[in-house]
Amino acid sequence: MNICIPVNADQGLSSPVCAHFGSAPYFLIVDTESGACRAISNQNLHHAHGMCQPLAALQGETLGAIVVGGIGMGALNKLMMAGLQVYQAQHETVEQTLAAFKAGTLPAMTPATACSQHGHQHSH
Repeated sequence: MNICIPVNADQGLSSPVCAHFGSAPYFLIVDTESGACRAISNQNLHHAHGMCQPLAALQGETLGAIVVGGIGMGALNKLMMAGLQVYQAQHETVEQTLAAFKAGTLPAMTPATACSQHGHQHSH
């Protein structure tokens, strides 16, 4: 299965997980079986608050899930409406996040855990 993890830099499995989905410079597509990964540049990196277009960058990708450090309600709703399961990343690197995903220990991202206002620690 392929999963998508937003990252701050393309460093393969050592890539640092980005704190916010829409502001990630790259989306790392990771094969959960082999660990193979490839980066997709986020062309919608600089967008107005609430205007993230998550499916545009991931168009044509076959994904089983998305694992995010944080995500706004609009983007979360768009991903969920597209039938994608979104999980909350709790580790610093893709390698650690992948291990937790495979172990089934990552919580599902819900409207209650999504960013709903500007009082969070990361930028849009």
